[in-house]
Amino acid sequence: MTPPARGAFAPVTRARLTGALADRLAASEAADGSPWLRAAVDGAPAARPGEWADDLAEALRLRGRPVHRVSAGGFLRPASLRLEYGHRDPDAYYDLWLDTGALWREVLGPLGPGGTGRVLPDLWDPAADRATRSPYTELPPGGVLVADGPLLLGRGFPFDLTVHLLLTPAALARRTPPADRWTLPAFARYEEEVRPGETADVVVRADDPRHPAWNG
Repeated sequence: MTPPARGAFAPVTRARLTGALADRLAASEAADGSPWLRAAVDGAPAARPGEWADDLAEALRLRGRPVHRVSAGGFLRPASLRLEYGHRDPDAYYDLWLDTGALWREVLGPLGPGGTGRVLPDLWDPAADRATRSPYTELPPGGVLVADGPLLLGRGFPFDLTVHLLLTPAALARRTPPADRWTLPAFARYEEEVRPGETADVVVRADDPRHPAWNG
């Protein structure tokens, strides 16, 4: 499937979009020479990036590529650090919640040049506030990391493909549960500082998940 011109959005079914992304990854090589590829589906929880990432992972497996799935929610810091400034601080959500060091150490580093391929699926259970104790797995050369979560761009992560699920401010507010609307200023800051709609490799308009559009 040929993507639309960069900057233009074209309607696409979710299945065709996922297939096109999987084909792109299956035909790619890592920019840094790593034997593994690393892809990210970035989006607010209201856009359900985990579901999109699961679809992409399944499409890659159907193309014969081993996949390692991780979610940012499995690499959050302990509550004592996340909630140091209170339970509803949007700047802490933006700056402190994700344990970037753990994600580098347990996932991205081992899948970089000279890495071992030995990775974790998750590290911390934020609900129980304790380590998950999940076992390490080996991703063979040629495998693909598919990560998902909010606020992933602009952190220097070495992703070979980044997909941003774009929601208008109105759609983001409408689809975010009332208990989580305190996070909305963090996403406004993200739009202003990182501009994910411009920096991601692929942007998907996801206001209506049944009728997405993409810009390739």
